[in-house]
Amino acid sequence: MGKARECLRLLTPGATVFVSSGCVMILGLVASRLVAQDLGSSLYTWTSVIGIMLAGISAGTYAGGRIADRYHPRRALAVLFGASSAACVAAVILNHAVGDWLWLWRLIWPLHVLIHVSLVLLLPAALLGTVAPVIAKIALDRGPSAGRTIGILCAWGAAGGIVGIFAAGFFLIPAFGSTIILWSIGAAMLVLAVLYWISCWTVYLWAAIFAALATMGVAGGDWAESAGASMLLRERADPNTLYAAETPFCRVAVRRVSRRPDRRVLVQDRLERGEVVMGDAAGLHAFSTRVFAALTHGLAGDRKKPSMLLLGSSGYVFARHIKVFWPDSLVEVIEPDPGVTRAAMAAFGLDRNTTIKTICAGARDYADQLQWREQAGGAAKRYDFIYADMMNDGSVPPELVTKEFNDRIASLLAEDGIYVANLTDTQESGRFLGAIVNTLEQTFANVCVIAGPGILRSVPESSVVVAAERKLDIAAILSGQDGHLKFRHLNESEMADLRDRCGSRILTDDCVPIENLLAPAVRQGADEVLSHKYFDKARALQMEGHADLLAAQALAHGHRDSESVEARRQGIEKYRRSIDVYTQAAKWGSSVAIRSYYEIGMMRMEMDEPQEAVHAFADAIKCHDGAGMQEGDIAAVHMQLGLLLRRAGKPRDGHKQLEEAARWFRVELERDPLAVTAWEQLGDTLAFADDMKGASEAFEKALSLEPGYLPHYEKLARSLERQGRYAEALDVARRQMALLKKSGQQEPMAQLTPYIELLEYRKAKQRL
Repeated sequence: MGKARECLRLLTPGATVFVSSGCVMILGLVASRLVAQDLGSSLYTWTSVIGIMLAGISAGTYAGGRIADRYHPRRALAVLFGASSAACVAAVILNHAVGDWLWLWRLIWPLHVLIHVSLVLLLPAALLGTVAPVIAKIALDRGPSAGRTIGILCAWGAAGGIVGIFAAGFFLIPAFGSTIILWSIGAAMLVLAVLYWISCWTVYLWAAIFAALATMGVAGGDWAESAGASMLLRERADPNTLYAAETPFCRVAVRRVSRRPDRRVLVQDRLERGEVVMGDAAGLHAFSTRVFAALTHGLAGDRKKPSMLLLGSSGYVFARHIKVFWPDSLVEVIEPDPGVTRAAMAAFGLDRNTTIKTICAGARDYADQLQWREQAGGAAKRYDFIYADMMNDGSVPPELVTKEFNDRIASLLAEDGIYVANLTDTQESGRFLGAIVNTLEQTFANVCVIAGPGILRSVPESSVVVAAERKLDIAAILSGQDGHLKFRHLNESEMADLRDRCGSRILTDDCVPIENLLAPAVRQGADEVLSHKYFDKARALQMEGHADLLAAQALAHGHRDSESVEARRQGIEKYRRSIDVYTQAAKWGSSVAIRSYYEIGMMRMEMDEPQEAVHAFADAIKCHDGAGMQEGDIAAVHMQLGLLLRRAGKPRDGHKQLEEAARWFRVELERDPLAVTAWEQLGDTLAFADDMKGASEAFEKALSLEPGYLPHYEKLARSLERQGRYAEALDVARRQMALLKKSGQQEPMAQLTPYIELLEYRKAKQRL
């Protein structure tokens, strides 16, 4: 009976330490998921999370011991639990804020990760760490003996941590998401604060504030989303995010990047893992997948049912491409995260009844299973092609790059099979790529590297490593299958240089120093992220300035001159600030330089500064040509520069720029024939250059791709009219009228009627 009473006296302290320990472990997991959206899930991230957790708990435990000796334990616990609740709210706010602190992205990557994690995690970890000594003080005052009491509390704490870590990892995070769980931890701490000091009015005041903040942070409704986003309690709603969910592995989202055509990307944490144009399952846009496809088409020959294994789905983009050309082929995709498959089916174009076989397992585990099955007397399974697309950024699965894994892959290939792996590194460093090559050469007789066009040596770029037992003329295969693919086939000298850069390192299960090998690429990748953040900030300022200028025009029409002048002044000021930020974006990242200078040129034109606009467009062309790029984005720059030069009284120079614009638009369309906006812009460019025949052909193609878009009809009709092809122009205009009638647009119908009558008149006159 006495022992039962002793246990009951320790029930409250034990339950408290159980809950607080569980919350500490859940907090660590949740924090790792929250920061991964900005930092990824590399070794740096996990090292920082674990280190900061231990540092916070250590500091908190020390402080908690001092507090237990100086203050009333129950009231001290109430205050500490209330403060922990507030710290959870602060962690939510800081996590949303820190990712946009541009100065932080300028630091070396390990320091950046450490500071980011510290700001989000250190305070709540320290406050939760203060709880244990205070609870121990209460328990020791009640318990039968110090040793037994401490043992019981340690057992409760360990049990709480175990329950918390398993509950969060296996159920809570996939079911509810990290942010809601963090709010729930804050709520649990608040409840404990109330229970330990029921009469404290300050706790109830904080409870009311917490409830209001939580409502804005997690509740539905436009008002809650708007208020929560303005207070950094939640992410701003993005209308282009079509799907978002947290999975046991990462945060998966599908975002629309253009509407014409409907182009979407699949993002896992901060990495884009695939791009599709909806309705075009055969289309490929990434360098690596185009190389994959060209090799497959060139080597599959006349095989009707090639067998293929994909390590990583990348949104099933390449797997769907294979099924278009080889519908009867065996295509197995190893995708350990079922959330990626759900996202691909929900918003990325993957048919729910697809014949692509998804294997929900780790790539290494599956390879081991096949080997063990064969060794046990089961049927041998062999693949003609094995593709690895899981080696991007600093989050490379180490078990997939070792010699032991390569040996397993070799055992799964058919006699003439090939292994193709995509990875990212910089030319300037090349240490990771060199280690991959050196390791593969321990298993395969022939290894070669297909790199990107080699624009900038310091920028991370995608490379494809091809390994096989037979010798292959890879360059000839790629050129024959995809004439528009820009690539470099590394020669023997370059391959030897790669081996030297990594110190002839062979990656094994015992030693896979991925983070060290990828450090230069990760650092440069951070610069690219910084450039995109500058670009987004500049874009937001530009949109605000544009809105002010539109308002100024409206006020001027309303004869409110003084207000119009002020609105225009504000718009111009925001444009100038935007130009400064765009310049920073171009400085930090080559990938946004052309677009940045293009937007600067467009703003200069709106500000009636044509000479400065010419300089901005010239800077964009200089960036493009100096880097040896092969991008269609430059076409719009040439077009705007051509129009500016013509207005400046330089028709010959302007025409030359328009010809360049048309050439680059055609380059883009050769790579992506479904790019409807490129067809439209090509038509506009040719019309400006007085090539009306070419313009009408481009507009006709745009119309065939997008028959419901009314401006195509008007542009096509006008281009045909200028060629004297009145009958064809009249037919197009009548089709436009039929669409307007169908949609009930009376005013556009009234505007179109005189144009149709004019075409009818000119058609009749042409007959005479």
